[in-house]
Amino acid sequence: MRSTVMISADEALSGRSEAIVINPINAVLGTSMLEAPTGARVVYLGMGCFWGAERVFWQQAGVISTAVGYGGGYTPNPSYEEVCTSNTGHTELVKVIYDPTQVTLEALLALFWEKHDPTQAMRQGNDIGTQYRSAIFLESDADAVLANGTKSAYQQALNAKGLGAIATEIAVQVPFYFAEDYHQQYLHKNPAGYCGIGGTGVVCPI
Repeated sequence: MRSTVMISADEALSGRSEAIVINPINAVLGTSMLEAPTGARVVYLGMGCFWGAERVFWQQAGVISTAVGYGGGYTPNPSYEEVCTSNTGHTELVKVIYDPTQVTLEALLALFWEKHDPTQAMRQGNDIGTQYRSAIFLESDADAVLANGTKSAYQQALNAKGLGAIATEIAVQVPFYFAEDYHQQYLHKNPAGYCGIGGTGVVCPI
């Protein structure tokens, strides 16, 4: 059984100093997954299994590039197998590089809220473990204020439907570690692959 209790830094796997090597070009968009161009912004979103979550955002107008990886824990440069033990403290993330003149952070967060169930702590559906927890990791405190505003708005919408409290973690300047190459744009490379995306059915009022 994968753990649903966060480990401490002292308990985490030691990891490694070398970063995982990936093909830097997004297989769908043909853009760099590594560097954001001048004027672009970045947000990191945890919505459960990152395969289906990444597809949600590479389909969004205004998104320049996407990638999947890990963050929010302690182990440097973890492997997928290590993350799946729940002994790294990381959650699975989608890195979204976007053009703020074409799509707003609010619009991206509306997709985030609607496309998974943020009231589920340490799981999404049948995917259970700390690596599936809901998270928003941002570039700045100002972005965090905005994200918390959308959280409050969505909580009100959930309350109106009799649903529970949002469990999403919101933080800034969280280190991101790329997942292995075969995970990048997985559902483009494997169209019949597993997709665990499923929301509450509640519209985000943004």
